[in-house]
Amino acid sequence: MRIAMMVKVIFGALLWFVVTLCLFLTLVPPFLDRIYYRGAETGHFDGERFANPDGGTAPAPALAFVFLAHRISSAGRQPPWPTHVPVIPSRPPARVAGQAMRVTWIGHATVLIQTQGLNILTDPVWSEAAGPFGYGPRRVAAPGVKLSDLPAIDLIVVSHNHYDHLDLTTLKALWQRDRPMIVTGLGNDSVIGQAGLPARGLDWGQRLTLRPGINVVVTRNHHWSSRWFADRNRALWSGFVVTLPGGNLFFAGDTGWGDGRWPKEAAALGPVRFAAIPIGAFRFKPGQMASDAHIGPRDAIRVWEELGRPWALPVHWGTFRLSWEAYRTPPNMLAAMLRCGGANSRHFVDRTIGQSFEVPAIGVRGAPASDQGIAKCRAEGAFDRFR
Repeated sequence: MRIAMMVKVIFGALLWFVVTLCLFLTLVPPFLDRIYYRGAETGHFDGERFANPDGGTAPAPALAFVFLAHRISSAGRQPPWPTHVPVIPSRPPARVAGQAMRVTWIGHATVLIQTQGLNILTDPVWSEAAGPFGYGPRRVAAPGVKLSDLPAIDLIVVSHNHYDHLDLTTLKALWQRDRPMIVTGLGNDSVIGQAGLPARGLDWGQRLTLRPGINVVVTRNHHWSSRWFADRNRALWSGFVVTLPGGNLFFAGDTGWGDGRWPKEAAALGPVRFAAIPIGAFRFKPGQMASDAHIGPRDAIRVWEELGRPWALPVHWGTFRLSWEAYRTPPNMLAAMLRCGGANSRHFVDRTIGQSFEVPAIGVRGAPASDQGIAKCRAEGAFDRFR
């Protein structure tokens, strides 16, 4: 009798838990929805939400919860990651004058580019965790430059509002110290503005002039946005081109391949001297080579080639664990694919977090990679060893 009563109590508690969870999923997401931007309809904005004109959408809130549950349940089966990666922070110079260009990888999608007396920072994240209220994936590698050693920043570009790219804590610290210009896609300026920070929100194709001959252009890529699951695609995602007298710099942001036309659109703005191209978080299940939201090494090579094979830095790996692949799978697979394609180019190689390097003037480009060579290596299982 007592056992039967206990079973009823446990069953009742589980039932109430399920009911409460269903109510939470039904009521809370709309409560967390936010309107970040209001404007006229366009080919990628329907008056309420942004979209990729080449197709592909953000996961529904319920699917996002399923994804998180799968991540937790499969944690023991995923390739191991280090809990700590040693980093030797560097101390960049205060300025780099003229057409010289110096690049420092700070980690994940955060890159410092110094040229023309300007200090430019992409998607700055110095926080320990990439998520709300200090929760989320934790960094395994310290920033490659201590915030106290970072030179005064003139321009910050923010690609979209995911927490591993839009870090309000870091933006506040940089704004209070340097008062930089912050440029982002439509709607993200509202997210940043709610923290008391001014930002310029621009649509794809729009530009802001910093000084004669130097412009920030917001460019199309293929992704999605959300801060709270329910506010899906309320703000725009983008890449950036900064036009410069000695050759442009390109930051792809966070992106999938989509129709693959967006790199050419960026290259049409002028010759690209340096590019930061994502290569990580592409494998959400064993064997996957890319996803709708993230390009993998193969598509990163295609982006690099469409840009004219400039000097490039592979980013979006090695700091926060966001997907299935092993820690060094993205750069190792990138190098293997370049070799299989016959490129083996020193123009597109991984760097150590904190490492600075000089970008030469535009001249000799990297050798192209052969699609047939990469396909042949893949058919022969050359990439199967990468987990």
